[in-house]
Amino acid sequence: MSARIYQRPKNAMQSGKALLDHWILEFVPAEAKRPDPLMGWAGSGDTQQQVKLTFPSKDEAIAYAERYGISAVVHVTPPRRLKLQAYADNFR
Repeated sequence: MSARIYQRPKNAMQSGKALLDHWILEFVPAEAKRPDPLMGWAGSGDTQQQVKLTFPSKDEAIAYAERYGISAVVHVTPPRRLKLQAYADNFR
């Protein structure tokens, strides 16, 4: 059973930064999704795909994975670079 640990990304559609400091442990799918023959919906028998755990820090997420024997890969979020620009820069 393997999982990935990552920090929640900022929503591009909103300017708010709520819940960006939370870390998420999400299990990697064990089997591919396949279409249901009757309805055509995509699904699989792997119920671990539905589990998404949130933690207040990266260290707590890693400690949880180690405690329960989950091999986890940590994806570090790249630092945000602000592009400060004045309105007058449009006319240079």
